Amino acid sequence: MNRDSSNYTVAGFILKPDSPEIKELFNSIKKQFEAFGLTVLLSSKSAKMIGEDGVDFDTLCKQSDFLVSLGGDGTLLSLVRRSYKYNKPVAGINAGNLGFLADVRVEEVENFLRQLKNGECRIDERMMICAILESATESSKSREFFAFNDVVVTRDAVSKMATVEAYVEDEIFNVYRGDGLIISTPTGSTAYNLAANGPVVYPLTQAFVVNPICPHSLTQRPLVMPADFTIKIKTPQKRLQIVVDGQDNYALHNGDTLLIRGAKRAAKLLHRKERNYFGVLRDKLLWGES
Repeated sequence: MNRDSSNYTVAGFILKPDSPEIKELFNSIKKQFEAFGLTVLLSSKSAKMIGEDGVDFDTLCKQSDFLVSLGGDGTLLSLVRRSYKYNKPVAGINAGNLGFLADVRVEEVENFLRQLKNGECRIDERMMICAILESATESSKSREFFAFNDVVVTRDAVSKMATVEAYVEDEIFNVYRGDGLIISTPTGSTAYNLAANGPVVYPLTQAFVVNPICPHSLTQRPLVMPADFTIKIKTPQKRLQIVVDGQDNYALHNGDTLLIRGAKRAAKLLHRKERNYFGVLRDKLLWGES
């Protein structure tokens, strides 16, 4: 959906889960949207939480011109991934704490809506990861899933070390031993990757960041590689955990193969025209402050 935002008429909302106290804020923001001629739909799960009427998630995505998360970065992250197949722009209103992704502050909603109706908002296209988990025991069984931030392969138990075999284009390039391995998008470079001392990568870049977690060797370092490579992950261990965007979990068994590629289509984030990524970094990471 690349049409001018001034033609948008329906906004589909998802609220921060397990937060019924957000009802008053949502109703206030809903009135602002309606004052600008926008119809507001609410997902049935969010609606049930605050005692309102809503529509199921598929209907929400199909009937909305754009989607809105009201919460923190985790709420937006989940919405982007769940709505990915519908190819709708997603805006984030920050009712959380950090706000790397959900960058419209509550007090900025009116200005955001004015820009939206004037066709002045910007859509950023962000790389997504497409991952396929192929089972060694069930030849006909494979799972495909998408990640906006990262795919993490990590140890199954706290007391154990993870051994992760990593291949590029079917050629092994490293065996990581430690707490695990992060494979991040540029957007996800400021998430778990940053906490693991990985590089910050400009979010519109097309690249993977491959970053070991607490490696048992001082020679292991983060690696940035082009997004058109296919990364293959295996393990000689009985079982490791795959964690997608910190929210979904899968098991990686000995003999299984995890294939990671850049998804064919980008996710779309709807931003205020003033948003400057480097300003966000200064603000959130306190760069330049003594």
